[in-house]
Amino acid sequence: MNAAHAAVDDASPLLELAPTLARLRVAWSANPPTLAQRRDDLRRLRAGFLQQADAMHAAISADFGHRSRHENMVSETMIVVAEIDHALRHLRHWMKPRRVPVGWKFWPARAEIRSMPIGVVGIIAPWNYPVNLALVPLVSAIAAGNHVHLKPSELTPRTSAWLCSLLAGVFPADRVAVAIGGPDVGAAFAALPFDHLLFTGSAAVGRKVLAAAAPNLTPVTLELGGKSPAIVAPDFPVELAAARIASGKWFNAGQTCIGVDYVMIDAQRRDAFVAALCSQLRSRYGDLKDADDYTRIIDDRDYLRLLGMIDEARERGAGIVQPIAVDADRARRERLLPPTLVIGAPDDTALMRDEIFGPILPIRTYDTVDQAVAWISAHDRPLALYPFSHDRATIEIILQRTLSGGVSVNDTLLHFGVHALPFGGIGASGNGAIHGRAGFETFSKLLPVFRQARWAASDWIRPPYRGWVDRVIRMLAR
Repeated sequence: MNAAHAAVDDASPLLELAPTLARLRVAWSANPPTLAQRRDDLRRLRAGFLQQADAMHAAISADFGHRSRHENMVSETMIVVAEIDHALRHLRHWMKPRRVPVGWKFWPARAEIRSMPIGVVGIIAPWNYPVNLALVPLVSAIAAGNHVHLKPSELTPRTSAWLCSLLAGVFPADRVAVAIGGPDVGAAFAALPFDHLLFTGSAAVGRKVLAAAAPNLTPVTLELGGKSPAIVAPDFPVELAAARIASGKWFNAGQTCIGVDYVMIDAQRRDAFVAALCSQLRSRYGDLKDADDYTRIIDDRDYLRLLGMIDEARERGAGIVQPIAVDADRARRERLLPPTLVIGAPDDTALMRDEIFGPILPIRTYDTVDQAVAWISAHDRPLALYPFSHDRATIEIILQRTLSGGVSVNDTLLHFGVHALPFGGIGASGNGAIHGRAGFETFSKLLPVFRQARWAASDWIRPPYRGWVDRVIRMLAR
């Protein structure tokens, strides 16, 4: 019985964690997947995933209360299929040993780097993109020749059950397993002696994951979040900036780790930018009467947390703009939080201190781009940065003076969908990278191999270090 079935049928899924890992490791040690096996696994995953896409949409929408079907198609279906296709297209090349130069001092030896599978990879996935952020790293781990133990989020139980069904139908129970459960299962899962562990979620939980993994010295990749800013330079058109920032902020109702967390714009154009955003939101979502294209907040706790952020900012003197009015009773009943703009929130409010993860957009002003860059650089390094300018020098200044997990210039979110680009954070926003070759190498051991020739000069470099041996070593050490 695999972990997916055990978690559903067994009242104590905690008891299944260690035996499941042992089963995965024994199977991997007996038969590490070949290129042919990896490609077959990925093809079957692609076919099974597309066959069950409608059921996936229904599960995710039910977990959220409602999520836009088109947002599911873009963020879950399109991204997962593209990641599989990218791996299938490049896997043979990624697996080939890479020749590297040894330098003249080691001639005629040769050297290479081999990408070796590491064993069993643990993946802890979040709720906000519960399929994408489970299957994209799984694709990388399978491509790299590993077995996988997946822990999906307890906040999306229907989607987690769908993942169990999908993966049980694609993979043998000793190649991919799924563990279902709450925070207690997640904590025990993180403490298992995996060969690599990937966690996607909040920084607070990420710290606990690191602490749990430390006794085993398990390598950990963290995909966290943070406050990802957009900087609109004075030369960039307000209407275009508003349109592209709206796309990056209100996709999935702002519940996106790389979503725009706040905007910095030159003070003279702030009001024009607010007006342009309001126009964009009304044209996209109308009066939210049906709200088919607008995703709900995941649960009551997060809904109340976001309302609290708005109330605190209002009490501290910030301007609150909600261009679309929604009946309060309906909003609470459906967890439907309309798009909200916050102008002038003090720096010590929760909106400006914490990651928002919702459809609320603070707007700050600056006098110069240098001032905006200095403000961003004085805070934790964000997972994403969105500079808007048609002036190459301005963009270069921003790129040189800030450091973030990834950048989309003159747009938002889209760097995530380019599978040839590594995706990952730095510092408070995470460490390590996934997607494409970066993900393949994250779940591989890049094994250095030095091949000595039949006849080698180094055979003669040995004590006693006198005469010509001394002269040769002195020359080599120059």
